[in-house]
Parts: sequence; C-alpha cells; structure tokens
Amino acid sequence: MAKNENTTTTADKAPKKRRWYHNLIDAYKITKRTFPWVGWLILGITVLVTGAFVALAIWQKMNIFITILFAVTLVVLIPTVVLAALVKKAMYRQVAGTVGSVYAVITQIRRGWIVTEEPIAANRHQDLVWRVIGRPGVVLITEGPTGRVRDLVDRERKLAQRVVTNVPVHVINVGETEGQVKLEKLEMMLRRLPKALHRNEVPEVASRIQAVSAANKQAGMPHGIDPSRAKMSRRALRGK
Repeated sequence: MAKNENTTTTADKAPKKRRWYHNLIDAYKITKRTFPWVGWLILGITVLVTGAFVALAIWQKMNIFITILFAVTLVVLIPTVVLAALVKKAMYRQVAGTVGSVYAVITQIRRGWIVTEEPIAANRHQDLVWRVIGRPGVVLITEGPTGRVRDLVDRERKLAQRVVTNVPVHVINVGETEGQVKLEKLEMMLRRLPKALHRNEVPEVASRIQAVSAANKQAGMPHGIDPSRAKMSRRALRGK
C-alpha cells in the first residue's frame, strides 16, 4: 500500500508535458496584454481566409473531404502565424525599461552570435552594459540614460579595442529617449550591422575578449548588484 502511495505521489509531482497548443495559449496571453484586439484580428483573418478558400473550393468543385481538411488546417495555422508576427513585439514592449530587458532580446539571436549570459558592466543606478560578438564585430549594448552609461561603455570599448585590434566595436544605446534604440528594434539593428569578420573568426575574437575581461569583471561591478538577476524570467512573461 505504501508503495502505491509513493508511486502516486511521484506521478503527481512529475511536470505535465507541454503540447504545442500550450505554447500557442502562452503566446496569445502575452500578445493580448499589449494588443487587446489580437483576438478579433485572429478571428477576422480566419473567417475571411477560410471563407475565401471554401468559396474557391465550391467553385472549383473540389472534393469535400479535402476542402474540410484544408479549412481545419487554416483555422489552426492562421492564429499561429498572426501570433508569431506579434508575440515578440508584445513581449519586448512589456519588458522595455526594466532592468535586464536587453537579455530578453539577445537570447533570441544566438544563431551566428556569441552572447554573454550576464551584463559585463553595471553601476549603482543599475545601468547595464551587455556584449554580443558576431560577424559585425563586438557590439556593446547599454541600458540606461546615454550620459550615465558613457563611462561604463567607454571602458568596455577601450578594453575590446586593445584586445582585438582592427575589429569593429559598435555601441547601441537601448531606451525610449532621443538617440536611443527601442528594445523592440534592437534585433533588427543587430542584423543590419555590416559584416566584418568571417564566421570562423568570431569564436576566436570572443575567447580573447572573454579571457581578458574575466579578471576585471568583479572589480568593475559595484557591490550590491548581482548581474545574474538581471536576466528576464520567461516564466513571468507567461504570467505564471
């Protein structure tokens, strides 16, 4: 009897397997927070596209089973496409202005980039500097007022230029004020940077910079700031 109770307890604690529709529901919840009209948009597009397809199928005298199959496919596919187009923008708008918001973006662009898991510099105001390295070179991304992060980013720029000469060092200031890049446009800005390195050179550049900056990292971090806590919680974004 005790064995059965233990088995039941273990089964109850096991996490439920996530299905594709769980992700779709999460995406809908995230998107609706920023775009309350998204449900009506999905419904309208679904009705229009499905209705047009059914009308075409009747006109062309298509097989009824094929028509139903394609109609059901459209009903499932259209919400997925709409949410895929809006969920990132909605998520970025929701976290914009919070400490560590840049992390929510750079974790989405890992392909072709080497991303630091923690900010490389911070100050007592919780302004942060992040570093990503890719074919455009070294990119320093700041959070906080441009004037207030200038000293932080200048120090990191000089370090990178000293370690890897002739490698471009770009600076992107993320924020809502004039001259800054909005969080939702950061990914686009990164992809628009001109290529300067071969893909095989990227890991070498990253390892050289990381080796030199590792020794200086803690010295550059003021007391009371834990960089690891600057990461955005994906669980929180799902509203859980």
